[in-house]
Amino acid sequence: MQEIVLPVIGSVAAWRAEASARLQARTPPEALTWRMGAAEPDLFATERVEARTTGQRVSLPRQAVSTLELSLSHRDPERFARAYDVAFRMAHAGLSWGDRRDAALREVLRTAKLAGRAIHKMHAFVRFRELPGEGPRRSFAAWFEPDHPIVEAASPFFARRFGDMDWTICTPGLTALFVDGSLSFRETEAEARPPADASEELWRTYFASIFNPARLKVQAMQSEMPKKYWRNLPEAELIPELIRSAPVRAAEMQAAQARDLETRRVAAARQLCAGARVSVPAEPAAPPETLAELAAAAGTCARCPLHEPATQTVFGEGPEDADLMVVGEQPGDQEDLTGRPFVGPAGQLFDRALAVAGLDCRRLYITNAVKHFKFMPRGKLRIHQRPNAGEVDHCRWWLDAERRLVRPRLTLALGATAARALTGSDRGLLERRGTVETARDGGPVLITVHPSYLLRLQDPAEREEGFSRFCEDLSAARLSLPGQSGVATKDFTSAASTTWQ
Repeated sequence: MQEIVLPVIGSVAAWRAEASARLQARTPPEALTWRMGAAEPDLFATERVEARTTGQRVSLPRQAVSTLELSLSHRDPERFARAYDVAFRMAHAGLSWGDRRDAALREVLRTAKLAGRAIHKMHAFVRFRELPGEGPRRSFAAWFEPDHPIVEAASPFFARRFGDMDWTICTPGLTALFVDGSLSFRETEAEARPPADASEELWRTYFASIFNPARLKVQAMQSEMPKKYWRNLPEAELIPELIRSAPVRAAEMQAAQARDLETRRVAAARQLCAGARVSVPAEPAAPPETLAELAAAAGTCARCPLHEPATQTVFGEGPEDADLMVVGEQPGDQEDLTGRPFVGPAGQLFDRALAVAGLDCRRLYITNAVKHFKFMPRGKLRIHQRPNAGEVDHCRWWLDAERRLVRPRLTLALGATAARALTGSDRGLLERRGTVETARDGGPVLITVHPSYLLRLQDPAEREEGFSRFCEDLSAARLSLPGQSGVATKDFTSAASTTWQ
């Protein structure tokens, strides 16, 4: 058995030269032993014999050669023998590079992957510290402890990136030196950790400033930056506190983002209002005479602060001679964007209920007690906020004007806000549901829930029952109109069960 001794420095290049000669000589893998120069000799090895080539050139795929050589940067003592075994069988025994059924080839791929990952870690976690000196080139030094003997494979990266300075990277095995543009290696005699320098405080400050607590994933971070590297990283001492305070800082960032969004929306709305809107007097001397004129006037309304962040006024829709007026609470997100009432999820549920109750939505006048969308920004979302009593009272002038022009025979109040705007009463909505009260102007008002209340119910049975009762209230409103008699033609319970599927 022939023994091949590879040098500690330049072992990959030496293996390639030796392997090339042995492959051309068709020397079988079992006839060779491989060792590094610093290892103990093999007691069963014979003296070295120079290979006699056959004169035939051996060619392997470029990817195979690069992967085999990368696997030699792994710490496995069998790496040289294994790489030669794979290369020999590829050259002379028909082994295909892509055949992952071969155990030795799979191990080469595995060790190459681990060595490549170790090289990436070295590129990421080497921290240079400046050394005192007066020469024309600045000098830096670093200490690093890699998992595998990768110094020779990883160092050209630093030579390319930091070619304008001299540097030294010490590891427990080898030391890389880059002086005057020349890269060399030597065996490390003793641990040499460079002292801290002034730039480390600046680096810690920068690291803390770019640390994003909202995107913190501790497990992923420790997988990418294992704790064993922390003692050589100046920023590592900050990491435990940054992790501990991340939830609080993330909440503060979200709150600041929400405040900033609200401020920008308000500023934009005020700028728009300054050029396009005028405030409506508290007591207009000459109210508009048609719904079209009233809607145009409402488009410039600034009677309360709700107009500032809202996209637009959402006025009522329907015929001016409608017998039934439906009054909701306020526009939602979709209504604010489209400028039309009841087009969001609650409006879609309301349309289904109208169909069940036998009401034609084209014959209804549909509006809201408040004409602007009140919301709270939360990230990219706009969360619905219930209007307060002052906002309802400010907007009631428009509702009263709509009622004077439409003169409905019956008004359907959907929800507590609509009931208060129409009747002035704040009594509990559920105890008033299904009853007819008198509006401020003397007209009859049928009280019921808002469709959004049904959307918030979690229990399926409660949702079906709530939808059925809602349809009954709409049917009662239909039967109260002139020319209507009998009962609704659809079964409320069965309709409710299909609506929520």
